[in-house]
Amino acid sequence: MLHNFTNLELLALPLGNTSSHIPVSIHPNSSLFQLHHLHTLNLVNNYFYPSSIPNGIGRLRNLRLLKLSGFDGKIPTEISYLSNLVSLDISGYGLQLDERTFETMLHNFTNLELLALPLGNTSSHIPVSIHPNSSLFQLHHLHTLNLVNNYFYPSSIPNGIGRLRNLRLLKLSGFDGKIPTEISYLNNLVSLDLSYGYALQLDERTFEAIFQNFTNLEILSLFEVNISSPIPVDLGYTNLRGVLTESFFLPSNSLETLKLSDNDLLKGVFPKIHRSNTLLMELDISFTGISGELPDSIGTFSSLNILNLHRCQFSGSIPDSIGNLTQIGELDLSNNHFTGHIPSTISKLKHLTTFHLSDNSFSGEIPDVFSNLKDLRYLDLSNNSFSGEIPDVFSNLQELRTLHLSYNSFISSFPASILSLTNLEYLDMSSNSLSGPLPSNPSMLQKLTSVDLSYNSLNGTIPSWVFSLPFLSSVLLQHNRFRGLADEVIKTNPTLKELHLSNNQLSGSFPQSLVNLTNLFTLDISSNNITIDEGMNITFLSLSSLFLSSCELKHFPYFLRNVKTLVYLDISNNKICGQIPNWFSGMRWDSLLFLNLSHNSLTGHLPQLHFHNLGYLDLKFNSLQGPLPSSICNMSSLEFLDLSRNNFSDSVSHCLGSMASLTVLDLRRNNFTGSLPPLCAQSTSLSTIVINGNRFEGPVPVSLLKCNGLQVLDVGNNAINDTFPAWLGSLQELQVLILKSNKFHGPISTCQTKFCFPKLRIFDLSCNDFSGSLPAKVFGNFKAMIKLDGEDTGNIKYIESVLNSSFDTSYEDLVSLVIKGQDIELQRISTIMTTIDLSSNHFERAIPETLKDLSSLRLLNLSHNNLIGHIPVELGQLNKLEALDLSWNLLTGKIPQELTRMNFLAVLNISQNHLVGPIPHGLQFNTFENDSYGGNLDLCGLPLTKKCGTSDSSHVPQQLESEEEGESYFFSGFTWESVVIGYSFGLVVGTVMWSLMFKYRKPKWFVEFFDGLMPHKRRRPKKRAQRRRT
Repeated sequence: MLHNFTNLELLALPLGNTSSHIPVSIHPNSSLFQLHHLHTLNLVNNYFYPSSIPNGIGRLRNLRLLKLSGFDGKIPTEISYLSNLVSLDISGYGLQLDERTFETMLHNFTNLELLALPLGNTSSHIPVSIHPNSSLFQLHHLHTLNLVNNYFYPSSIPNGIGRLRNLRLLKLSGFDGKIPTEISYLNNLVSLDLSYGYALQLDERTFEAIFQNFTNLEILSLFEVNISSPIPVDLGYTNLRGVLTESFFLPSNSLETLKLSDNDLLKGVFPKIHRSNTLLMELDISFTGISGELPDSIGTFSSLNILNLHRCQFSGSIPDSIGNLTQIGELDLSNNHFTGHIPSTISKLKHLTTFHLSDNSFSGEIPDVFSNLKDLRYLDLSNNSFSGEIPDVFSNLQELRTLHLSYNSFISSFPASILSLTNLEYLDMSSNSLSGPLPSNPSMLQKLTSVDLSYNSLNGTIPSWVFSLPFLSSVLLQHNRFRGLADEVIKTNPTLKELHLSNNQLSGSFPQSLVNLTNLFTLDISSNNITIDEGMNITFLSLSSLFLSSCELKHFPYFLRNVKTLVYLDISNNKICGQIPNWFSGMRWDSLLFLNLSHNSLTGHLPQLHFHNLGYLDLKFNSLQGPLPSSICNMSSLEFLDLSRNNFSDSVSHCLGSMASLTVLDLRRNNFTGSLPPLCAQSTSLSTIVINGNRFEGPVPVSLLKCNGLQVLDVGNNAINDTFPAWLGSLQELQVLILKSNKFHGPISTCQTKFCFPKLRIFDLSCNDFSGSLPAKVFGNFKAMIKLDGEDTGNIKYIESVLNSSFDTSYEDLVSLVIKGQDIELQRISTIMTTIDLSSNHFERAIPETLKDLSSLRLLNLSHNNLIGHIPVELGQLNKLEALDLSWNLLTGKIPQELTRMNFLAVLNISQNHLVGPIPHGLQFNTFENDSYGGNLDLCGLPLTKKCGTSDSSHVPQQLESEEEGESYFFSGFTWESVVIGYSFGLVVGTVMWSLMFKYRKPKWFVEFFDGLMPHKRRRPKKRAQRRRT
């Protein structure tokens, strides 16, 4: 075979026939050594005789990969002639390697990338030396080194190992002595195996250096390595993966500290420990994927001072053995799935100073386990399901500084036991069901710095101590039922910085009892019946945030003239009328970032504003008019600009296209004229552009191509004259495209990019002059209408623009509904809301069958066009469709029985066509009434009165132009926006609402009813973000 294969380049015969009784001979003159083209030779697991590697191996000078096993005896020096080798792997328990051959090999193999010599000849009488200047350390291309089971002298790992900086896999055994610190230089290592190093020693310095530098390490084996001194191990945030095993905690392991936190790929359950390491003082496995129940054996770690299990996946109850951790000082079990009750054995932890149990599912009343924990300084029981009254269990905790009881279901009044905590600094009992008045004289809480009692049902008068405790800096009482403040004048309190009283039942003039809180940074009295007298003079020299929205203000607060450091100002949703006063527009608030004047009755022109660092400007729902002031162009940091629902006019300055930070631009429902500004001409941050309901003309600006993050583009209800802007398809984030009610014309062309409109969910071209056939190729690009985010999980999200700055807010994109001339705006767009509306155009020819591929489509409106042919049976595959309107076309043939498969179809309108034959029955079709089929005089069967089998030759088909006459019908056409209602306040309620509206033809009451349901302010989330630990 070898004699004939003269051109052979690769020879691999890993036969594995080690038990054969007919061994193969490789003679010195074997034809194998004539294969000069050979670059790969693999002869592992064979039985050769004689068993030594023949000297002729050195004649294969072109070999790049050599892999041998099944040989014994001495490795010939001639092997070092193979200077082109990239990979050398020779294994065999009887092979011997002398020092001269080893060093010559290393000197010649300058291209070597893999070296594996697991020879196993540990009893050899000829040890190999690896000198400090060995050629091994010149192999800079080496990425794999395997020298297990060898006999080296001297036996310690040489320091030069640290020079092999490209090593990714290192496997050594047969060494002893101290592991050199230089091994930590190998920061590209993925796998390190020093196991079975019976006499290897690893000191603390080297151990720490290894884990600090080995950021790519995936496999580490130190089995039987001697870690003789107590060592802290910190493997936090190292991409560690795998399963936590019992070997970490064996008595032979002298670790004092083990930190494995922030490794989310560390999985499995916490191991049951039979005999634990009694030296372990700190165990931190927070932010990992470790799950299951906490075993009883956790109690064997009797020396633990710190146990941190924060944000893992533990479940079940806490074992009683937790009480055996009598030395514990810090115990963190927060952000897991623990259930049941707090075990009574917790009372044994008399050294406990910090105890975190938040964000679990503990239930029942607070047990009497805390009275013995007299050293406790921090206790967090928030975000659980505790209920009942807060018992008298805290009075003995005289060292307690911080107490979190928020987000539970506690009832009753303010607990008296808390009043005795003389060292308490932070108290949070928000988001419960506490009721009744606050205590009148908590004289013992003299060290309190922050109190949060928000989102309860507390009532009565807010006592003066709330504002006058000597160290109090933050008071949060919003969302309660307080009716007033104490009558007495509060003394000047220099420490109080933050006061939140919003959403209570306060009324009357601005409380005089607050006028001496002159060092306030934040004041929020929103959503109360508070008024401010125009001449009231208050001095808040340090005020940075003032929130007075939804009060009874009739004027701009005059005391703002004295405020120089304002950052946030919200006086929206009041009764302020008239022009913006000159003193206000003339203020030089360089620090102002947030200004909300929306939902008032402001009139006149918008004056020049000098708030050049403003990032958020909201003026919607006023009656401002005239052109925009040039000062808008000076607001270079503006991210959010909402001028909607005013009477602004004239053209819009081109400077809006140069605002580098602008994310949301909403100009809807004004009287702007001229061409659209070149938005994104010099910036790419815009995610929402809404100019609906103006008088813009001209084409869509091509500068929009630079809006890489654009999600919503609504230019509806203008006079834009252009062809279909297919180039918008290159905007990969675009989800909503509304071009309705303009002067667009011509066919719908396809874009030239590979991925065209990949995320588009709402496509509205209605009420234009588009023509030609329906764009089947364009439909094929709508990937987001084929598979939707959250569709399988039920996790419905909403399209919103998150602002980059610290406004703690986001803009939820709105959609405009037009139903029989009435505009309705929904507060947000669900990401499972998908619609195509091409109604009221001049499309011709047949409905494309490819629409069936849009399996997540919810609404399809092709009404008021010139479509011909049959209704495609394939439309029956749109099993998510809820509304289908094909009315006012020229469709012929029968209604396909396949349409009855659409289980969610709530609205059907195929009126005013030329359809014939019986109306199908089944499922949703049994719910449709006459109006769904009117104007098709050759249809028969229920719900129509005409029975099948009869004919009427006297009828004349109605003409398409008689649309105004059709207003008396339901089939006058409906828009996609009517179905969106279902996603705003429940699909069933939404469906009923628009069904009733069309049935009784009274959109006005519906609009008023719907508007009353819409929330105006965002509710507080159930669980807040992880708080900063104190």
